[in-house]
Amino acid sequence: MIRIGVDFGGTKIEAAALDADGRFVARVRGPSPREYQAGLEATREIVLEAERQAGVRAARVGVGGPGSPSPSSGLMRNANSTELNERPFPADLERILERPVRYANDANCLALSEAMDGAGADCEVVLALILGTGCGAGVTVGRRILEGRNGFAGEWGHMPLPWPAMAEHPGPSCWCGRRGCMELWVSGTGFSKDHGGGLSGEQIIAAARQGDRAAAATLDRYVGRLARGLAVVCDVLDPDVIILGGGMSNVGELYERLPGAIAPLVFSDVFETPVRPAMHGDSSGVRGAAWLWPLEP
Repeated sequence: MIRIGVDFGGTKIEAAALDADGRFVARVRGPSPREYQAGLEATREIVLEAERQAGVRAARVGVGGPGSPSPSSGLMRNANSTELNERPFPADLERILERPVRYANDANCLALSEAMDGAGADCEVVLALILGTGCGAGVTVGRRILEGRNGFAGEWGHMPLPWPAMAEHPGPSCWCGRRGCMELWVSGTGFSKDHGGGLSGEQIIAAARQGDRAAAATLDRYVGRLARGLAVVCDVLDPDVIILGGGMSNVGELYERLPGAIAPLVFSDVFETPVRPAMHGDSSGVRGAAWLWPLEP
């Protein structure tokens, strides 16, 4: 059985055809228009091309993207691709693709992919973070996405930074209408802005490794803030593993330093939770979207 996963991002749309063992049969990418109808049409064309390359028709389609549909109205909410908000995006995808579509938040898709056969395959409770242009989180329990009663479980990027210092309060303004959200501190964008802007995250990390004190201090602040945010989630969830995806997940120092930075902040005398990079890297989103459909034909 072939399933199609779609990763609907702010800059690109990717569709991938996966076989029953999770192996890629086809992959297609294209730019993501910022206009709503154009985005729907681009998704249709990319899905059809993936099916053509895979030699199938009318395959099952799962879509991972920003935000989530409200269970009361079906309209999108909380999407940083704001053109989706207040729109019936999943229903419109079904209409334009002429088949049922399953939709999930992109961080949930990351968590599902890694729980199925990635860095969390040996774990019951998986917490997965996307630390990229923005930031989000997804949770799986027993290889099933934890969506919550109201369908927004895992919106970690828009909780406030815990235990803020005076210099961090009230924090910068967020597109969501609040101030001091985690996304503003621990996304790749936030990391660069905290250093004063002008340098990419990769450049800041390279400078820190070469002994630049200002860059090293920026990295120290980043680790501390990320640890604070994770400690609060660990107090509530106590996951078996923490998995990092997105651009900042390529920073090797995080895996060395985060467990020790989280440990004194959690309400426990023991903290042995591993922090791991996503095994499937940038492919996890599209793989997780495909996994939204069960294995049965």
